[in-house]
Amino acid sequence: MHALVQRLIDWYQLSLQSGGYGYIVFLMALESSVVPIPSEVIIPPAVLLVMGHKANMTITGIVIAGALGSWIGATIMYWVSRVAGRPFVMRYGSYFLMPPEKVEKAERWSDRFGSFGILVARVVPVIRHLIGIPAGVTRMNFLKYSIFTVIGSTFWCGVLAYISTVAGNDDKLMHGEIREITIWVAGGGLALAAVYYFLVHRMSQKKA
Repeated sequence: MHALVQRLIDWYQLSLQSGGYGYIVFLMALESSVVPIPSEVIIPPAVLLVMGHKANMTITGIVIAGALGSWIGATIMYWVSRVAGRPFVMRYGSYFLMPPEKVEKAERWSDRFGSFGILVARVVPVIRHLIGIPAGVTRMNFLKYSIFTVIGSTFWCGVLAYISTVAGNDDKLMHGEIREITIWVAGGGLALAAVYYFLVHRMSQKKA
């Protein structure tokens, strides 16, 4: 499994050297739609490539490309849900990696946090690529939806870029010292778990 992931990352970094920002926009658009590609495997490799002077891009450009791709994917989710309607999404969503339980979780999130939840959702796993469904179904103002999506996506891509920059300057981490890698992974995992528990699981369950 590790070897497969490494080959995919190697392919992605090689593609970035020729395709540049286009690959980032495309993959982040998928990440914000129905394809659960973690943004954590899209932004960091691109940043590390730039730090190694192996790609004609900038870190700022990567953040902008990531935010643009997120907005494109989120826009697709919004309009498909708005046009199709909730009954269609609930009935056929499972065929597109959107089972009813996930849709209901996104709806509870939307009920709890309203339009501001669009912004916060961009940094929360699972919710970030589904939040466009309740926004579209309830016909939230598209301009407001877009603004919150762009702000949240830019912030999240910026965080990933910053962490990648710090990691890229850590010789021990880059050379694979297990203790350093464990600290980074454990710290990031705990932070995301805390956000997920308090903002998604706990509060959504209370609302339900």
